[in-house]
Amino acid sequence: MLPFLKKLFSSSAAAPSREWQPLQRSPAEERLRQQWVQEQVYLNWMGPYFKAYHYQKAGLPNPKFRVQLLHEEGRQGALFFYDPSIGPGNFRHLFDFIRDRVVALGYNLSISDQRSVGHPTYTETIYKHFLKPQPRDCTQTGRCNQLYGNITIDLVFINGQPGFLRLFSNPFDNAIFTPAHTFDEMLAAIFDMPPAPPEVQKLIKKYAHK
Repeated sequence: MLPFLKKLFSSSAAAPSREWQPLQRSPAEERLRQQWVQEQVYLNWMGPYFKAYHYQKAGLPNPKFRVQLLHEEGRQGALFFYDPSIGPGNFRHLFDFIRDRVVALGYNLSISDQRSVGHPTYTETIYKHFLKPQPRDCTQTGRCNQLYGNITIDLVFINGQPGFLRLFSNPFDNAIFTPAHTFDEMLAAIFDMPPAPPEVQKLIKKYAHK
């Protein structure tokens, strides 16, 4: 599994830009997503994935959700694996919801795009949100607050089936920026939420395939 994930991780980072196409949602899809947000269906997974991340960091098994830590020079990330109990529709909404959570931290959505690539044994489709921090306090301090650096969110499908969400931060290593906050702090700001109440748990099936 690990070599396969490394291949996916590296191939997406090195993808030629001409292969990417704009990622757009139809008005009907956006209305459905807004309803999903209003009904707080995301509570079913945000807290549990946050817990699973810390279980993985501690080397402890998590029976519900799988998370893989990612470390590369200059950036840190994590894979949040899809579970059939979620449903493709919910997983797609979760991808866009994480984007909105990052925007709320003080980020601009720089680009959203997608591409599909055929490999000898599988087809890989990647949906990507790339976000940049809005520099703050530059005039007062002379150094711009980079928050967590640039943030990338990927939703990866394999042969038409959801595989995982990939989230990583890429801080700026430059004297004109303040030191970046940690990846753990970023995850807490995005994922740390209360558990879903029973009435919200019942909504999982409603959006599982929408």
